[in-house]
Amino acid sequence: MSILKYIAIAIIGYLLGNISGGLLIARCFGVSDIRKHGSGNSGTTNVLRTVGWLPSVLTLVCDCLKGYVACLIGKALGGDLGMVLGGFCAVLGHDFPVFMGFKGGKGIATSLALIIAINPWLALAELLTEIVVVALTRYMSVASLITAVAFPVFTAILCRGHKSYGIFVLFSCMAAALALFQHRGNIQRLLRGEENRLDFAKITKISEKVMARKRGKRE
Repeated sequence: MSILKYIAIAIIGYLLGNISGGLLIARCFGVSDIRKHGSGNSGTTNVLRTVGWLPSVLTLVCDCLKGYVACLIGKALGGDLGMVLGGFCAVLGHDFPVFMGFKGGKGIATSLALIIAINPWLALAELLTEIVVVALTRYMSVASLITAVAFPVFTAILCRGHKSYGIFVLFSCMAAALALFQHRGNIQRLLRGEENRLDFAKITKISEKVMARKRGKRE
């Protein structure tokens, strides 16, 4: 019975992860399929480059929220193990959504939900790391890679003494490994010197154009 409970948590988490915030929100802002633009995935960064600031923030919130709901359901049904299992499976569902031909995002925003559920201070440390690296390099991929590697390190430090310490460290390592795998194309482009930096001025212009078009439709 216990095994069935965790199987149910995994399935619920995976199905929640299949909800694509990027795809739905981009459609609301006039982009029918975000996966046909930019990097080809439905994550926050591609929405940022393609549709602008507001849709990107909304995508981040949506993708984080579905992961957090998965963690809450997992926690209610199976304690700390259920929590991290539900959150991790939500990341899997986001990265490899069965209803979208297994073509999703890279799981960073949804992983943030798992990090928040484990320890809010851990989430703050990860967010600050991401912000600093983006500000210094303007490479979102570099920031994501560094925060992915930092996740198990921060978990090992900040969760020390917790009764589920081993579970948290294990799942943080699994989430980090998955994030690195999903960024393998970015790693190759970085090594070749072909990775694109974030152009904040260009993103702002895109944002203004998209919002103006949306206001025009309402009028």
